[in-house]
Amino acid sequence: MQQATDSALRHLGRVLDIEAMSGIVLLLAATVALLWANSPWAQSYVDTWHAPLALTIGPWSVTTDLHFFVNDVLMTIFFLVVGMEIRREIHNGALSSLGQASLPVMAAIGGVAVPALIYVAFAAGDRQLLNGWAIPTATDIAFAVGVLALLGRSVPGPLRIFLLALAIIDDIMAVLIIAFFYSGGLDYSGFGIAFIGLLLVLLFNRMGVASAWLYLLPGTVLWWGLLKTGAHPTLAGVVLGLMTPVALRPAPRHQLEVAQQALSRVQVQARAGNVDVQLLHHELRVAATAQRDLLAPVFRLPPLLHPWVAFGVMPIFALANAGVQFGGVDLTASGPATVALGVAAALVLGKPIGVFLATWLAVKTGLCRMPQGVTWPGVVLVGMLAGIGFTMAIFVGGLAFAEPQLLAAAKMGILGASATAAVLGLLYGWAVRQRLQH
Repeated sequence: MQQATDSALRHLGRVLDIEAMSGIVLLLAATVALLWANSPWAQSYVDTWHAPLALTIGPWSVTTDLHFFVNDVLMTIFFLVVGMEIRREIHNGALSSLGQASLPVMAAIGGVAVPALIYVAFAAGDRQLLNGWAIPTATDIAFAVGVLALLGRSVPGPLRIFLLALAIIDDIMAVLIIAFFYSGGLDYSGFGIAFIGLLLVLLFNRMGVASAWLYLLPGTVLWWGLLKTGAHPTLAGVVLGLMTPVALRPAPRHQLEVAQQALSRVQVQARAGNVDVQLLHHELRVAATAQRDLLAPVFRLPPLLHPWVAFGVMPIFALANAGVQFGGVDLTASGPATVALGVAAALVLGKPIGVFLATWLAVKTGLCRMPQGVTWPGVVLVGMLAGIGFTMAIFVGGLAFAEPQLLAAAKMGILGASATAAVLGLLYGWAVRQRLQH
């Protein structure tokens, strides 16, 4: 029985590590949201996500709804992981040197600028519609990398790294866009609270506090401060991620030696048959702490958070935000039709055109070199998959449009374009699979 359980857990672990699986779960959540929102129980979909939530501590009380909790609280964890991935790549990854980062940066700039310009051309000067210009600028890492993984071994490693770097830079740009263009009028009184949160994070770092749970306190203070300023509070996750230490805590002895000695003392007690339970707990705690500290937090925490984000936070976000009621969107009206078509065209056409043109110009002018193992058909494939803008695009759409018709139209454009980009990317990748490696 124990062997069967262990085997099942090993298989589950492998499933959770498969990037394609997180994209599939996200797709299933979006499909459920669409079916639910267009079923006879559509009103229950609306009622569920706008169900009131309240937190009361003595005389202090906060009242909100479930939709706010998902979009502004849970998504902070998503942005925390994004921030740590950016920090890790800057430290020793695809963004650690100008030579490595220059081409993905140029490709990402093209992949942001061209879709934005295409959308602006569709909006044709309508100030309300122009507010959605940033919706098609970001790439959904989970979906894009998941679709790439479906192509199997025909995809060379450098091409996957190129897509990851481009998507991460896309996320950086999306975060900056949210901070500067979608934060509304700022209430500067909140910056004092946010500053206290930052100081507490720095103090905890200097004190050598390693437990991630203890950072909930300064993280909450920072989140609350950003909320008070009018900036989007999920940016607190990015800030915390970028401040995550990349070096091990100083220690008089190597952590591996500490863990081995603690486990040796446990072994001696076990062989002697005279086990002191309290001492045993102490030694196991010492070994567990040493094992934890073998990796710097920026390398240790993302793998721990990834399953929760990929199979929890993001599907819940999709379930709460992808439920577009098709019958309630009037695409014969000029505003919703323009938004839906503008977003779709910008993602499906603008992303591959922007990524390819920017990469081609950067290489041909000598500003950057093509990475070894990356071919021009591969660059086209990356550009097509960059058109999958699901999670971040829906998130920005919610910030861009308060008018329900325009928001629903934007979501329709995002869902249709992301599905189209995924299918076209798969078909193209399969057709040129031999040319991806030469």
